[in-house]
Amino acid sequence: MEFQILSTVFQDQFLRLSLAGAGALAVVLFVVYQALRTTKSETGILAGIKNVLLFAYSCFLKPHSGDGTGNQQDALESFYSSQASVYDATRTKLLSGREDMLGLVAAQLKHKIKTHKIKRRPIWVDVGGGTGYNIEKMGAFVDVPNFFETVYLVDLSPSLCKVATARFERLGWKNVKVLCQDARFFRLETFEGQRDIPLPTMTTNSSASSSRPTSPNAETERYTADLITLSYSLSMIPDFHCAIDNMSEVLSTHGIIGVADFYVQNQSDFVSRNYLGGSLDRHCMWISRVFWRTWFEMDRVNLDAARRDYLEYRFGTIHNTNSRCRLLGFRIPYYVWIGCRKNSGYFEAKQATASTVLSPTTSSPFIKALDLQNRAVANLNSLNFNDVESKAYECAVINMSASLPLPPSWYQNHRWRVYYDDQLQKHRQFGDEYIYAFTWEDVNEDLRILNINSEDEILAITSAGDNILGYVLEGPKRIHAVDLNPNQNHLLELKLAAFTALPYRDVWRLFGKGKHHNFRELLITKLAPHLSSLAFQYWMHHGPAAFDEKNGGLYHTGGSRHALILLARICQVLGLSGELEKLASASTVEDQVRLWKRGLRRILLNRVLNYTIISSEKWLWKALGVPQNQRAIIDQDFLARQQGPNPVASSLDSGVRQYLIETFDPVIETTLLSTENPYYLLCLLSRYTRTCHPLYLTPKAHIHYAQAGAFDNLRIHTDEISEVLNRMSDESLTIAVVMDSMDWFDPHANGAREQIQTFHRVLKVGGRVMIRSAGTEPWYAQIFESEGFKATRIGSRDKTPCIDRVNMYASTWIFTKQETKS
Repeated sequence: MEFQILSTVFQDQFLRLSLAGAGALAVVLFVVYQALRTTKSETGILAGIKNVLLFAYSCFLKPHSGDGTGNQQDALESFYSSQASVYDATRTKLLSGREDMLGLVAAQLKHKIKTHKIKRRPIWVDVGGGTGYNIEKMGAFVDVPNFFETVYLVDLSPSLCKVATARFERLGWKNVKVLCQDARFFRLETFEGQRDIPLPTMTTNSSASSSRPTSPNAETERYTADLITLSYSLSMIPDFHCAIDNMSEVLSTHGIIGVADFYVQNQSDFVSRNYLGGSLDRHCMWISRVFWRTWFEMDRVNLDAARRDYLEYRFGTIHNTNSRCRLLGFRIPYYVWIGCRKNSGYFEAKQATASTVLSPTTSSPFIKALDLQNRAVANLNSLNFNDVESKAYECAVINMSASLPLPPSWYQNHRWRVYYDDQLQKHRQFGDEYIYAFTWEDVNEDLRILNINSEDEILAITSAGDNILGYVLEGPKRIHAVDLNPNQNHLLELKLAAFTALPYRDVWRLFGKGKHHNFRELLITKLAPHLSSLAFQYWMHHGPAAFDEKNGGLYHTGGSRHALILLARICQVLGLSGELEKLASASTVEDQVRLWKRGLRRILLNRVLNYTIISSEKWLWKALGVPQNQRAIIDQDFLARQQGPNPVASSLDSGVRQYLIETFDPVIETTLLSTENPYYLLCLLSRYTRTCHPLYLTPKAHIHYAQAGAFDNLRIHTDEISEVLNRMSDESLTIAVVMDSMDWFDPHANGAREQIQTFHRVLKVGGRVMIRSAGTEPWYAQIFESEGFKATRIGSRDKTPCIDRVNMYASTWIFTKQETKS
């Protein structure tokens, strides 16, 4: 009796466990189906479930039958033969980044065709192309049948090739050839040997972009590909060294290679390499490296770091980005990489000497590096290391001597961004954030004071790049934009790329509204060819969120966002949000003053708020970019004025609060924000308006910037001002605009004097240094005078309460070089 009871209980529990297990399995299968399915229009529910089950069986349960022979084709067939028909339907979510890679290589090809570096209809080789999914998807970016001369799909699996053949027969694409062949032995001359492919020819056009002679090996270019892609295939090639070597031979001189694939890697493997083009999010945690490598090895997918490392060694890197495929709660690491021939940077530098832009009379250290590298390429054995003056050149010589690729800056389509070592702590200290999303200096006042002409060579702090773009409109001979924070230079690069590649309406959405619904697509298909690798990687990671229409937009990013968000939150809590709009739309100065005094002034200049938050050192630096030494100048001026007959009584008063009073009140009383003052209008609205915006956002400015070569005179340096100056020739600059950076020096150290002495060396006689200061009589003015400069105070709150539309500084100075020291 007891046995029967126990047996019944056991059977009942077993039944419950079985039902629970079956239910759990059904839930898992449903979740897998939801994650891997495409759309209802493509597959029905039952077909989708069948596809997922077949995928799960082929990948996780089905025994591999190709293990005995050691033949890679047999191994691939054992894996793919049973799932070839459902391959595309089950890989849409898993194989992330494929469309991104295709968009990036298409954009690069279009640019190279436009600039006449590729002078024929391109030939494309898709290695491991499988079912032809990539080639069909490329149709979203170019007209494949008409854009490409021939497309070769090379894959070793007959089952996948059969699906691909049927695909292109259905599409009617006659220029696509499906080849069941080993990528290690693919040679284009085997298939193109009987065809007359037009060779690149010399052109008589005198422009720098189209006057490049053909490669010295022009005849061999007849049988090379202009595009090679590998989409999740490199990780499945056992003899990857041989395959990559072969691809480096197949790729043409100006060709592009694109790869998307899974990977795992430890930071210690790549931290010292200068040719990767950035390592943002490349490091994988230990558990991730072990788990994913072991997991994928079951299906003969190898995630070892050597594959990607060798790829980056054999080619030059143009762009790369690292990301995670989010699937069923997991984060699988994958990368997208765009490259070119390793020696194309050498060839470009050698040919570039014919351009007047690279004249040896130019004082730019980067241009000098190009000239020196040209000599190095012509005769490496005759290098004179005493000539080395540029970090870019020094790095190039070291890499060339070790047969390494050059840093990605040498493979850029533009020479705007100067090489810098992104691994140095002085650059990494800023993390992934810029401080200023907009420049907080009045460019109109700069142009009025400086009167820039075509003979001027200018050095200026980048900040957000707004003023740099203002100087470009004046057509100076050269502009050096300098900032230690690489992210500020990334922002300037994005603006240059936008003006080069986009119509005015998109530029306005990006930098006028600060929001764009389609930023990621613009970045991949339009902007990427005009960005350095580091800038592209930065905006690939941070751009979609920065320009998201659902968030605050561009002007709610960076350190400056803290001030704007604080203002908006306080007004929201106090029910004064409408006051921001009213003040921003006031039609007269009188209405503006009335609105200011009845609402916002009482908030911004509140003693308690200033004492507890705004006057704190952390807030001043994080939100406003005011360091400790500059804060000391403000406090010293405040204390000196309190020695007079009317000291401030309240203990909550401070130098910072008084400084803000003397900043804001005169601006409100003298300029109409809605039509005349884009700086404060932006603070109120977090955007510009069509009637009030910076000089660089005018339609007329866009016409100027959109012209070919508009930014050829601009170089972007990521370094300290002193480092850039030290590598410049004597008496090469005419203007230096260093904003308020001199306030940052320690008055008790020798740093300010050393920089002033360097300014004296690099400036021509009559050259000027323009400085804004938080003090009316900055301590370093006397040092300038003692080092051979004439000091002239152009504006001061002592004389004019509102010295410009921003009025954020107490004084503006011009220091003019008087003579050359013996």
